[in-house]
Amino acid sequence: MTVGELRERINTLPRVKLTELPTPLHELKRLTEEFGGPRLFMKRDDLTGLAFGGNKTRMFEFLLERALREGADCIIGGAAVQSNYARQLAAACAILGLECYLVLRRVRGAADDRVQGNLLLDLLAGARVHIIDADPEGQAAAMYRLAGNLEKKGHNPFVVRMANDSDLTPDVAAYVECFCEIIDQCGTTGFKPTHIYIASYDSTQAGLELANEALGRGISIVGISPADWGGDVVAGITRYANQAAENLGLSCRVDGKHVINTKDYIGRSYGIPTSEGLHMLKRTAELEGIFLDPVYTSKAMAALADHIRKGRLTSEDTVVFLHTGGSAVLFAYTDELSALNLKLNLYENDL
Repeated sequence: MTVGELRERINTLPRVKLTELPTPLHELKRLTEEFGGPRLFMKRDDLTGLAFGGNKTRMFEFLLERALREGADCIIGGAAVQSNYARQLAAACAILGLECYLVLRRVRGAADDRVQGNLLLDLLAGARVHIIDADPEGQAAAMYRLAGNLEKKGHNPFVVRMANDSDLTPDVAAYVECFCEIIDQCGTTGFKPTHIYIASYDSTQAGLELANEALGRGISIVGISPADWGGDVVAGITRYANQAAENLGLSCRVDGKHVINTKDYIGRSYGIPTSEGLHMLKRTAELEGIFLDPVYTSKAMAALADHIRKGRLTSEDTVVFLHTGGSAVLFAYTDELSALNLKLNLYENDL
């Protein structure tokens, strides 16, 4: 199958316009030199164009079209308080004239009650926010209780993740398309990637895996999980990819034996930065002027650096690091970022 043929399958899915595509592919020359390993590029999905960017905006083009087609007048979503998903959902709903309800889960205790970072942006975009103490199952139950109450008031709510992951084809299709962009951009630039690194534990990696299989590219996709929810991550990625393959009419299937996703770089828990991740967050900003986030992409960059140090990647490899966004959350993590000893130095003697 060609890239053009695969794109035709994606284009059979109805969508609404929310993103600015394709996102750029930038070479990371100074990080490449610092690591002394593979040639590094970054796919800038932090620049998708909606509400400070991020990978979820691609997905909402498909998902929210489905909600509109089903006659929804409000959307219910939920994740952690500083969720990038929630921030992009609130902004997308604002554009489409849909009321947005967010049931957000504390993961950092009282620190999550500060109106900063993504939570601030949720509220500015008009989302109706409920913050609760619950595990993911309790959060999903709360979302459906809210849906029931809204239905009693005459509304037609559409529930998205985390409560409803029965069919993630819209999410997966978005990253099938992203993979096609990467292939086109690499061809224009004149190089072939050997690896793609990404912070993901479900549909984003599933889309890359499915496109990789459909196009027969043989690229090693390395997923760095930012959380451990207790399930089999590889099994989930495989299931989502193959469900989407069936819905898109693709004959190929993803074999879970070839899916790589590691939980080795999570640290203490989801939403809690690691020292290695914070170090790479700062070095990426210092060397490339690109801001990672403390929850997802910095941990994935730390994993990439570690794999280079351990010889798993060499100068013979070419890596695309997929930046899934999230830099807005930096402003809610100032306490954690203090570990970097960022000091304001006043250079009076230089003036």
